[in-house]
Amino acid sequence: MEGRASTQAADVQERGVPAYVAEFLGTFLLVLFVCSVVSINSEGGLQFTDFAVIGLVHVFVLAVLVYSLGHTSGAHFNPAVTTALTALRKISPLDAMIYILVQLAGAVAGALVTKLLLQDEGRAVDYGATVVSEKFLQGKPLGALLVEVIGTFILMWAIMTFAVNPRSERWMSGLGIGMALGLAVMVFAPLDGAAFNPARSFGPAIVANEFGDFWVYVVGPALGAILAAFAYVFLVLKPQEREAQPPIERLPG
Repeated sequence: MEGRASTQAADVQERGVPAYVAEFLGTFLLVLFVCSVVSINSEGGLQFTDFAVIGLVHVFVLAVLVYSLGHTSGAHFNPAVTTALTALRKISPLDAMIYILVQLAGAVAGALVTKLLLQDEGRAVDYGATVVSEKFLQGKPLGALLVEVIGTFILMWAIMTFAVNPRSERWMSGLGIGMALGLAVMVFAPLDGAAFNPARSFGPAIVANEFGDFWVYVVGPALGAILAAFAYVFLVLKPQEREAQPPIERLPG
């Protein structure tokens, strides 16, 4: 029991100022690029928005950030991801709290720069604020909640696969995690804006003062990330641990 406790404690990775700055910068750039492409692509509230383009921007920006900042902070850039990894004891509660604060600050900064650059273009879409679709979900927040749970689940599943699993192909981490986010955005963005990240919703919500059904974009990602993290441990990591254990030697007779 004592050995198991020491192993679990060793899983908690200590962070510091470089990691906090990396989380701020990464979330800032993520929100800036996402909100900018949403504002440009939907200029003037156009009836048609190319969600494939928006999804690809998610893929590229997250891949770049994971590859460049992953070794510094773990490349969370998402309070839901930080919450799930805290539950798995991959980051201490204190560091997690600081991570979430700097992520939210970075998101607000990213949305502010979006507004500064694209004030007229982004006004019609509240500079990328996430809203529940009247067309597809009839404005029902429970439908959006399910969307956020599913989308964040697939994102967190990719994070567990490429960044947490010790047997993973780490060179694929940025592309694999970015593709998971892009996939979910391409499919679900027409339904509720496809945040899968409370910080990504928080930044433009603050800047545009648009908080309609904001709880959906906090509760949904948190549930999805935690479900994915523990499901992955149960379905993948625990069986791997059992396979790695040497067979029990039995005494003759």
